[in-house]
Amino acid sequence: MRGFFASIREDMATVLERDPAAKSRLEVLLCYPGLHALWFHRTHHWLWEHGYLLLARWLSQVARLLTGIEIHPGATLGRRLFIDHGMGVVIGETAVVGDDVTMYQGVTLGGTGKEHGKRHPTILDKVVIGGGAKVLGNITVGTNCRIGAGSVVLRSVPDHSTVVGVPGHIVFRNGERVVITDPKLINDPLSEALSAVATEVKKLSHRLDKLEHPDAEAATSAAYLRHIIDDIDYQI
Repeated sequence: MRGFFASIREDMATVLERDPAAKSRLEVLLCYPGLHALWFHRTHHWLWEHGYLLLARWLSQVARLLTGIEIHPGATLGRRLFIDHGMGVVIGETAVVGDDVTMYQGVTLGGTGKEHGKRHPTILDKVVIGGGAKVLGNITVGTNCRIGAGSVVLRSVPDHSTVVGVPGHIVFRNGERVVITDPKLINDPLSEALSAVATEVKKLSHRLDKLEHPDAEAATSAAYLRHIIDDIDYQI
């Protein structure tokens, strides 16, 4: 029982430390749904671990209705987790969250398909995840990382990195700016698709060059096609 009350005091102290809007312990106790969702989850997780799966799942849905935050009872959460505002936060079944993590509204720790086993991310200690960010799949976000608001992270992130964008790419690592000189390194799915199309067109152009051109019109068409290919390469 002493450990239970000690953890509550620690959670409230965490909110007072990280949120300048928090004015008193009473305000934190009554007005922070992220804190309430965390306390609900501890009960639900205990039930889940002891085989009361349906009850734990149903109670987690009740907690979602009350707080606007959905945490699957199977998720593992570390100490001093701070969910600020919290509305729309979703944490999946196999997600693992370390200590001293901060999440803002709209964050999703989700999966990418129907695979079984570990399918949600692992968030290590001292990570800050901005509002609306999506961290998807069985990936790891390293210690002391920052995920920018609205980012979509699909690959593991090394320690001490800052990630922004859709899809997410590293812009700072170990306090130093990461300069991306080749846009293709951002791993934009649309750019990858256009690059694949350009590759196929190049193959067709190569075959066309080997054919005989019976008149000047065909030769002009081939030259025009090559011009289009070069323009596509430049834009990609």
